[in-house]
Amino acid sequence: MAHPKNTRDLRPSTLMMGHGYDPALSEGSLKPPVFLTSTFAFENAAAGKRHFEGITGKRPGGADGLVYSRFNGPNQEILEDRLAIWDGAEDALCFSSGMTAICVLMMSLCAAGDVIVHSGPLYAASEGFVAKTLAKFGVTYVDFPAGASREELDSVIAKAKAQAEAQGGKVAMIYLESPGNPTNALVDVEAVCAARDAALGNDHACPIAIDNTFLGPLWQRPLDQGADIVVYSLTKYVGGHSDLVAGSVAGAKKWIDPVRMLRNTMGGIADPNTAWMLLRSLETVELRMSRAGENAEKVCAFLKGHPKVERLGYLGMINDPRQQDIFNRHCTGAGSTFSVFIKGGEAECFRFLDALRIAKLAVSLGGTETLASHPASMTHLSVPDARKTSLGISDNLVRISIGIEDADDLIADFEQALEAV
Repeated sequence: MAHPKNTRDLRPSTLMMGHGYDPALSEGSLKPPVFLTSTFAFENAAAGKRHFEGITGKRPGGADGLVYSRFNGPNQEILEDRLAIWDGAEDALCFSSGMTAICVLMMSLCAAGDVIVHSGPLYAASEGFVAKTLAKFGVTYVDFPAGASREELDSVIAKAKAQAEAQGGKVAMIYLESPGNPTNALVDVEAVCAARDAALGNDHACPIAIDNTFLGPLWQRPLDQGADIVVYSLTKYVGGHSDLVAGSVAGAKKWIDPVRMLRNTMGGIADPNTAWMLLRSLETVELRMSRAGENAEKVCAFLKGHPKVERLGYLGMINDPRQQDIFNRHCTGAGSTFSVFIKGGEAECFRFLDALRIAKLAVSLGGTETLASHPASMTHLSVPDARKTSLGISDNLVRISIGIEDADDLIADFEQALEAV
């Protein structure tokens, strides 16, 4: 696909309208068509050989063109070009879900005996894949709380290094989620990078990957703080309309190429229609996230002073000085997903959730509509009680994802729902 000239000086929001697509190649269609084809015709036999040399890794650099829809396709390649722009990444890959992206990423970088270092809390499915599935193949882990200091990080990486040596493996990757789900605890990516370099050398043999779903792509660019790979559930803000499921990874080609090779084998690429829908959504992602962020600020200002609210886990109202310092260095906005701790426990939270009229009771986040859920009994139900307690996922925590409705209407809805508590 042809690229427009002079893209270097244009902002991402501008590039979302045409980058990576040439209407002349598709009968002049202003928007890319949906390419519903399983395979692509080669111009000649030599071209077919050259493409497969790239696809199979016999020749470095990947495919020169389109081969088969398990490997690539026009909609997916345009999408990947545009996703890379938001994070300043060299390359990006799209997947059928965020968890597919995470699983393929981890499997491509880990081998038997290796150790993964990860922050906590992680999304429950991510944590479960590390602790249960990868464990079957001889991969172990060491975890640390999201707000860990440099000294704590040094200790954790030293432990992981010794663990890897004892198992005959290596520290394969450091996997972060920041802010953590659902507590909004921030990880100091710069401190993680410094600790990694001090313990393992700065040749980046051990990449730092980060799930940037809660704040990306608008409010946080982790590659700027030293992360190597950015992971998304595109289902959330990027898709943004609660009508698709997809995921992505982005970073330098040296990390993305092995992930691409495993995706080529396993499948898991986003389908053409989903990629087309994501291209549509990327045109408005800045507008939608900005509006949702403004709404969240107004709603949290109301909730903060409510007598039935114990406290808020909102990045616009951080009480801890160290967390505030991380926010100031890493983030450009507080986001629109936060936790509200209601005075009481599960019963009070359930009464609140059941009384909501505008906000929908559903998992997920980052959509145009406001969503509310109870992590301890829903998304994090499988997490052992002791770990939930240590991570701050309490029975009185409700996770809210604010949408783009009218802010005053949302405030009125939360006000009447709290009256039922």
